[in-house]
Amino acid sequence: MINSQDIKKGTCIRMDGGIWVCIEFQHRKPGKGNTVMNTKLKNVADGRVLERTFQVGLKLEDVVIEHRDYQYLYQDGEQLIFMSQETFEQVPIARDLIIGVDYMKESDIVTVVSDTTDGTVLYAEMPIKTNLRVAHSEPGVKGDTATNATKPATLETGVEIRVPLFIDEGDLVQIDTRDGSYLGRVKE
Repeated sequence: MINSQDIKKGTCIRMDGGIWVCIEFQHRKPGKGNTVMNTKLKNVADGRVLERTFQVGLKLEDVVIEHRDYQYLYQDGEQLIFMSQETFEQVPIARDLIIGVDYMKESDIVTVVSDTTDGTVLYAEMPIKTNLRVAHSEPGVKGDTATNATKPATLETGVEIRVPLFIDEGDLVQIDTRDGSYLGRVKE
């Protein structure tokens, strides 16, 4: 059990028949009444986000989680197969449980978050930044650079993003895996 005032970013609790992770919190003392914790919680199973206010001193059921690095090996149907970096065991993880799955290629390292009580995988996430090669891109039009013009480019994973006009096929670019935005060109 955990007290509501001990909730921090990344804390997992079991509530309403599901596991929720705290993504934002605020300790608030209103002029009248008791101190409260305003939280924004994300459901691990389906990604729903809700705001919940808890009275300070309320007991909640916490979930002990562990973060481990796994290497992506290959896809087997809808399951993606990962290998533990410590024990070398292979674990299948459903595609919809992986944050940033569209930007993942073979041998990438992801962080897998699992419940320590029964070992179930809650979710996996790619690093925030990753480097990918541009597989296809139309040439930029000369003289079109007065504004921040962009063009579509297909990456080696098959996903299409918007890049600046000076990016060519074969360039290595850095991508934000949370929203797929272009961060910069990587020098080799």
